[in-house]
Amino acid sequence: MSRPDRGSKPAPPQKYMNDFSKALAAEVRILLQEVGKLRDEKRALQFEVSELLAMKARHGADGEYHPEWRPPHEPPAAIAPPPEPEPPSQELVLHQEAKSGWRAVPKKHERKPREPRAPKVKMPEPPPPPPAPVPQANIPSWASWRPNPLYHPQPRQAAAPAPPPGLFGPPSPPPR
Repeated sequence: MSRPDRGSKPAPPQKYMNDFSKALAAEVRILLQEVGKLRDEKRALQFEVSELLAMKARHGADGEYHPEWRPPHEPPAAIAPPPEPEPPSQELVLHQEAKSGWRAVPKKHERKPREPRAPKVKMPEPPPPPPAPVPQANIPSWASWRPNPLYHPQPRQAAAPAPPPGLFGPPSPPPR
């Protein structure tokens, strides 16, 4: 079966691959530039938000700006003496009459240790059946193989590998 000729020859697959790789590389380049711009915008917005939060912290409760404001350094709470406990009010006493959530758990009875049982007499297992004899073939074993004394292999000269093509195929020719 042959393809009908429509007056034009189909382009070789390599040309299609080169065109596709060029288009794909251009798209990837554009998308990477957009991602870079979005990352820079995000960083700028985060910086602006942090500046606004710092500005809000510098304004006092009265709404005036204090440029030398710093967060207060309070001594640790462990140094201050604990407050005096207040006497329980009548409302708390009424709530304390509720039944406790703790319940008594009965102890488990101790078990008597089991007496060792008399070991069961086990019948000895019968010996395994002898292995089936292996049929002998007329093929010589590898142990009797000897290399051909007339054959002397020579190492092949390795050719220098071709340089690998670019990420999206071979490099494109320079623009005209």
